[in-house]
Amino acid sequence: MLDRTQMTPPGQEAASGPTVDVSIIMPCLNEVGSLPHCIANAKAALSQIAEHYGLRGEIVIADNGSTDGSQALAESLGARIVPVARRGYGAALIGGCEGAAGRYLMMGDADGSYDFTDGVAMIGRLLDGADVCMGSRFAGGIAPGAMPWKNRYIGNPVLTGILNLFFRSGISDAHCGLRAITKRAFIDCGLTSTGMEFASEMVIKASLRGLRMDEVPAKLLPDLRDRAPHLRPWRDGWRHLRYLLMLSPTWTFGVPALIAMGVALFIFVVAGLHALGVMQGETFFGTSWTVLAGFLFTLGHFAGLMAVATHFYGVHTGYRSLRSGIARWSRWLTLENALMAGTLMILCSLVGLAFVGAQWSSGGYLALPSILPMTLALVLGTVGVQTALGGFLVSIIAGHDARPFQRTDK
Repeated sequence: MLDRTQMTPPGQEAASGPTVDVSIIMPCLNEVGSLPHCIANAKAALSQIAEHYGLRGEIVIADNGSTDGSQALAESLGARIVPVARRGYGAALIGGCEGAAGRYLMMGDADGSYDFTDGVAMIGRLLDGADVCMGSRFAGGIAPGAMPWKNRYIGNPVLTGILNLFFRSGISDAHCGLRAITKRAFIDCGLTSTGMEFASEMVIKASLRGLRMDEVPAKLLPDLRDRAPHLRPWRDGWRHLRYLLMLSPTWTFGVPALIAMGVALFIFVVAGLHALGVMQGETFFGTSWTVLAGFLFTLGHFAGLMAVATHFYGVHTGYRSLRSGIARWSRWLTLENALMAGTLMILCSLVGLAFVGAQWSSGGYLALPSILPMTLALVLGTVGVQTALGGFLVSIIAGHDARPFQRTDK
């Protein structure tokens, strides 16, 4: 059992007591039945941390509005309460971490499903230079009945696989609730998620910032609740997936943009070669395909602009670095250049439409033999307008700075 001199006195601010090195944070919403076990287990973990590393610790209960007396019970057992008014699993953890006094933060659920002594090795990894240390339930072992089959064999593997594909984190269990992070890394990541997607956000933003992430085995045990868990597999699974997409402009916008524009260019090239007589015989793509190509190209260009804008938003807000490919062209990526490029494309579009109009007039205002020239002219004009507006969009995101990428790159 941890000596009380190593813990912050109940109900007092951590700064008024002995220096705290490690904070164990538990989100809590009506966990009176499991808190005695969890706090005793956390004390055992802090005892081991003190023995192995000579670090002092505290237990922080991030209370999310409990009405069952969890707060008084936790304080009587030696924990410190940090009230968190904003509801949600992520909100409770963020509030608890903000209120924690330790340089090293360990977090785990208050339902008895994790053994906090598994986190002792995590603190060791942080002391060794890691910024984040995740637990892996698949390496540590999942007790019978501790995880529903759809979470174990579908939800967690699929979501972790997508996360690793999008962000290259290299983590085998991105949703383990037992994890540790340095206070500096927690602040640098700027975490904001209020719900269960907080688990993904921490891994994603640590990966985007190039932080060192280690992983150690962590057991998953049946929880001690006598009620249904707060987790809702399908709802929370979707919240995780949509969050992965929101934080990955490359996969949400960039990849679809490249596919759409690539298909469109292929159709335009084949149709153009037939129109010029370079390719003989039956054409693969008639009028309908040319219209489709125009739609795909403008849609792809728009998605590409969204990829750049949302990537830069992440850079501007501080949780990701500017891609090297964009950084090399940063001196040219200004609002003025976007406006000039857009205006040039619009003028070329007008010239093309004038040519089509002259051809139509010389043919006695009969139907044109091919809609390819008009389609290309309209696509060029649309892309020009989108380029100009995209320049304004990125500049607004940059805080009304006409040279956004140059400022970020400095």
